[in-house]
Amino acid sequence: MTDPRASRPVLPEGSLGRAARLLSIPLGAAGRATLGAGRKLLGEPAAQVEADLSRAAAEQLFAVLGELKGGAMKFGQVLSMMEAMLPEEFAAPFRAKLAALQDSAPPMPTSRVHGVLRAELGSDWRSHFAEFEPRPAAAASIGQVHRARLAGSGDPVAVKVQYPGADAALRSDLKQIQRLAAAASPVTGGLDVVALTREVAARIAEEVDYLHEAEAQNQMAEAVIGHPRFVVPRARIATTRVLVSDWVTGTRLSAMAAAPPDQRNATALDYVTFLFAGPALGGILHGDPHPGNFLVTPDGRLGVVDFGLTARFPDGLPRPMGELIRRAVAGDAEGMLAGLADEGFIAGEVAAAELLDYLNPFVEPASVEEFHFDREWTRSQFGRVHHSMGADQIPLKLNIPPEYGLIYRVWLGGIAVLAQLDVTANFAAVLRRYLPGFAA
Repeated sequence: MTDPRASRPVLPEGSLGRAARLLSIPLGAAGRATLGAGRKLLGEPAAQVEADLSRAAAEQLFAVLGELKGGAMKFGQVLSMMEAMLPEEFAAPFRAKLAALQDSAPPMPTSRVHGVLRAELGSDWRSHFAEFEPRPAAAASIGQVHRARLAGSGDPVAVKVQYPGADAALRSDLKQIQRLAAAASPVTGGLDVVALTREVAARIAEEVDYLHEAEAQNQMAEAVIGHPRFVVPRARIATTRVLVSDWVTGTRLSAMAAAPPDQRNATALDYVTFLFAGPALGGILHGDPHPGNFLVTPDGRLGVVDFGLTARFPDGLPRPMGELIRRAVAGDAEGMLAGLADEGFIAGEVAAAELLDYLNPFVEPASVEEFHFDREWTRSQFGRVHHSMGADQIPLKLNIPPEYGLIYRVWLGGIAVLAQLDVTANFAAVLRRYLPGFAA
């Protein structure tokens, strides 16, 4: 364990290396095949052997990621959101374990929590609060949340306290997380987890600055005051490592998977609407669509928290994006290719018809008035895109311009969550209202 006074969080020694070893053995084809073959020779049913191996791999992955802070936990959160795209034989045992990473992590010792509050708010930090709950109510990737009440008003608030040294630890961890991503690639159905972790690393400097988060959060909170469908908590106090916001009471979005279809579909439509409406309503794109950041409040609105990862679009989402999707939906392959080239998406020679076929899974939900998002569709489409490529290797000829990087993540993440919830929704109507250029 590290010295409590050190800047880096307490992490088990060698845990990243152990994570890489665990991932490479139980998840790697050779390791699984060797162990599985031995058990099958002893007469165990093949299906049972595979199920047990996948379950063991899930247990080990969760155990390792659960011990780490920051980068490793965020890696797990990305996987938990994207599990709808995994082959079912891997997704089933991983689902519950990875989903738990959206809201849980080993708690920070109380003494450390108080140390951060003292360093950020002063030795009289308790004067800000009438009550402060020492046990964390939730854990995020780089900090944990405590319930409290403000002094004077008694208003309930969420106090997010960053893990000591999280910024330095994240930058260090994310360099090594590429190994975890690469090791997990054999079970991700072609999903480029490495690229996702690279995008996270690029945004990390902003995400660990709670002052930046508070600014974005309050900008959106102001924009949705009185909104009939959305609520964003105000940030009351902010420093680099402490953020005090209004408390939002509600049910986690992920719990809607068990709700009646009408309620589940309505809530999910609010969810995807907020992702696309944010830039139009408040000039902010919420860049972290995993379900742990969204709550269904008692009055039925969608509560949105955690604005650490955002992008600013003061004029709304880029109009060329809507125009390109409209051309793709209309089957205008040549027009779509020309527009993509103008925006910097094309990095090599590619046939328009082949490109349109490749991109179809990304625009299919926008081509009909009502679309059913489920795991089977998501896995089949992403599997087709990543495993049925010809010799031309279309993905190698495409580029994601920097201004579209977070939009791309939100698009894929949103689809993955809708598939997890098994939702039927009018996705096209959301795009017509909030995506400039889509409705012509």
